[in-house]
Amino acid sequence: MNLLKTFPRLANIKTVGMLTLPMIGAMMNSTLADAQKTQQKKPNIIFILADDLGYAEIGCNGSDHYKTPNIDKLASQGLRFTHAYATPLCGPSRATLLTGRYVFRTGATNQDACSSVFTKAEKAIPYYIKPAGYVSTCIGKWGQLPDDPSDFSFDEYLRFFGSGVYWTEPGKKQNYRVNGTDFILKENEYMPDVMHQKMVDFLTKNKNNQFFAYYSMSHVHGEIMRTPDSKPTTTDFYDDNIVYMDKLVGALRKELDRLKLSDNTILIFFSDNGTAGGKSDRATIGGRRLSGQKGSMLEGGSLEPLIIYWPGVTPKGKVSDDLISETDFLPTFAEITGATLPKEAILDGQSFNAQIHGQKGNPRNSVFVQLANNYWVRNAGWKLNESGELYDMSKAPFEEIAVAADTKNEAAIAARKSLQTELDRLNPKGGYIDQGDGTGRHANKAANQLKKKAKKAKQKEE
Repeated sequence: MNLLKTFPRLANIKTVGMLTLPMIGAMMNSTLADAQKTQQKKPNIIFILADDLGYAEIGCNGSDHYKTPNIDKLASQGLRFTHAYATPLCGPSRATLLTGRYVFRTGATNQDACSSVFTKAEKAIPYYIKPAGYVSTCIGKWGQLPDDPSDFSFDEYLRFFGSGVYWTEPGKKQNYRVNGTDFILKENEYMPDVMHQKMVDFLTKNKNNQFFAYYSMSHVHGEIMRTPDSKPTTTDFYDDNIVYMDKLVGALRKELDRLKLSDNTILIFFSDNGTAGGKSDRATIGGRRLSGQKGSMLEGGSLEPLIIYWPGVTPKGKVSDDLISETDFLPTFAEITGATLPKEAILDGQSFNAQIHGQKGNPRNSVFVQLANNYWVRNAGWKLNESGELYDMSKAPFEEIAVAADTKNEAAIAARKSLQTELDRLNPKGGYIDQGDGTGRHANKAANQLKKKAKKAKQKEE
């Protein structure tokens, strides 16, 4: 046995006489203990969730108009997915992502239902990984979800109210809450910077712990406002917002380096839904606009950018076409952290930890998406919706080609049969039935409009 090769520490010891067996034994035990400690150390997880950022607004996805060098660097060093899907609207998407359960199970079928039907009886990611030794934080948008992040097992949180919160303006104060204490955003404070500093504080405090950080960014949800870097002559701030979001991703990585956390931290970049309608025409790849946008049941509503970087684990610069559902994050994180998922819990995701490690794994055959009472299931080449309409997805995400009901195409017939079998298995109609206006945005659009009119009338009187 070559002791110097097996235990290199021995080479660093200058001796006058012979090493005794007890001395060698102690060194061997110390080396083995260090190796075992390194092997057992669990990775930290930072999940960055952009808001209303579409697939075609990331440089590495081929965006024509937007530059995202820090996010692109993340992709060049890690793993990028081309077929990752989310519910196409903020609240239902976040409810699905955090619980790993489809909306017909949780009741989060529309924006308003996310704070009424959906309750804290649902369990979120921190609930499952806390017993595995993870401390957690939620920083940013809590969307339409009920109560506070602490009611869903987050140990710490900073949440703001509403969407697209950036600056406090005259007559419009922006409120946010930190661990149960309410604050008002001060004049000249920029909420994304406040959130970033909160993240830095959390990382600094927990650098010796295993942690999970749910970083729910403000960018690029409307109302689109100037950034601290915007020039006085700028009138269209949308590009500035994407640039600043990318800048914050780069700043986060620098903090991880400073704290010596980079090597043991997984970074995930994802978005909650597609590009908002007013900006979707400019969100092109190779001059082509995606089919649909935020709130629609087309590709542009649900196809999301997904990048994962785990130093020493993710294959460098790999691109995967595997189907990924936002429900898959929970079981994937559970496998990575060593958490145990209760057998009685009905979860819809499946782990893609193997793919993160560069292995083939067990990719999904199909992915399911629902908003209100509209839903679809798709595989690599075909999509079937709740009305029985079949689409050829060979030209997606730019085109979705309707297939005639009486087609003789054998591939289309086989796809319809397979996808219908999956819909029958899921049985969305056997769960919560949406009671809203059908758009996924409101429980009752007419009632909301009446409330807004009454509020405006009251304000005039005051």
